[in-house]
Amino acid sequence: MIRRLIVSLVRLALRIYFQRIEVTGLEHVPLETPVIFVLNHPNALVDPVFLLCLAPRRVSFLAKAPLFHMPFISYLVKSLDSLPVYRRQDEGQDVTKNEETFVAARKLLAKGGTIGICPEGVSHDEPGLRPIKTGASRIALAAISTGEVKDLKIVPAGLYYTSKTRFRSSALLYFGNPISVAPVQLEPDGSPPRDAVRQLSKEIEQALRAVILDARHEEALQTIARAERIFSAEARGGDKDSLADELRLQQRFVKAYSILEGLQPERLRRLEQRMIRFEEELNQAGVDAEELSPPSSTWSVFRSIIKRSLLFLLVLGPALVGTVAHYPAYRLGGYLATKFSRAAEDIISTIKIISAMLLFPLTWLILAFVGYLLFGWWVAFAALLVIPVCGYLAIIFFEELDKSVAGIRVLTFFLVRRRFFVRLLAERKAIRNEIVSLGKESPIASE
Repeated sequence: MIRRLIVSLVRLALRIYFQRIEVTGLEHVPLETPVIFVLNHPNALVDPVFLLCLAPRRVSFLAKAPLFHMPFISYLVKSLDSLPVYRRQDEGQDVTKNEETFVAARKLLAKGGTIGICPEGVSHDEPGLRPIKTGASRIALAAISTGEVKDLKIVPAGLYYTSKTRFRSSALLYFGNPISVAPVQLEPDGSPPRDAVRQLSKEIEQALRAVILDARHEEALQTIARAERIFSAEARGGDKDSLADELRLQQRFVKAYSILEGLQPERLRRLEQRMIRFEEELNQAGVDAEELSPPSSTWSVFRSIIKRSLLFLLVLGPALVGTVAHYPAYRLGGYLATKFSRAAEDIISTIKIISAMLLFPLTWLILAFVGYLLFGWWVAFAALLVIPVCGYLAIIFFEELDKSVAGIRVLTFFLVRRRFFVRLLAERKAIRNEIVSLGKESPIASE
């Protein structure tokens, strides 16, 4: 009961924090047999929460031991049937206790359960996959080789964030092809042989790289992101593709980038500079690459603006109430995220979400208490119902307002500086053609 309540609350928090969440590859997840999920780890506690809330199986996690001693967090991890992992980098931890954890994990799998593991070992801000630990391989091989588990699959789960620190960004949970685990001859002490562990770990690493965006360094990631924005905006005319399609395109760019960096570095650098200049011109014009499309007609834009204006008038009052009521908690959450993250981007979202789950309900209770003191129980009860709804309406209101402002901005740009607008459209098309040309010349074009 407690687990179900926690999962429901956290799922709601995810849906509010992220504007768009997609899940793909669910057909790759076995629904009956034991499963070990292996997950990349770019965003601290937010990563396992995605698996917890969106996987089609009940998942228990291997979590670092210090979490079991942290206020509030310890209650959550224990309620979610997590198992502690003792790491050498955590001060005062006895790594020999991991044997107990591995035994408990095998027993859980033997009952047909599932386990979630982040094999990189730590959350991080690096643009690609870090070297993975061998814990998942050792648990899997021991479980299948002792006969405790008859049929075991390892399912790679990749997380892709469009902007992992930004409120109302987007995220994708991508389940890849499962890995079958074959039994091996165990060592006399009951542990799986090192060669088998290394081989399975390599398979896990390759499977994870197939479901994430794995760039070698930040510069490459920035170039690839620019290329994807320009390429996709030109190809789809401003309509959004699925996050899975966006990820696959960026994965292809990663492969092409690494090859072209060795074969045609000067041409690649010229393309990079061209994309940077194009984005600088877009910034001067005050538009995004996705917004850069000629309006079908001036009247259609005005009609859309009129419709949205009427909608704004209807929700303006509740949206203002929601903004005023929640703004102090919102600002405090941002301050706490900045203060405690110490510039580590991978934990900013975790702090924001946890603070929101604490501060927003506290805000509702305070306002309800004030309503009770001033007007009685009925106002207090109404406040508990109305204030959260007003907060959500405030989010929708400002998102729609941003879209309307963007539409007006693009229309104004099109009418006032049409020659510049047309030149930017031509430049975007030329950059896309250059990206296509480079892609055709790289060896991956024949794959």
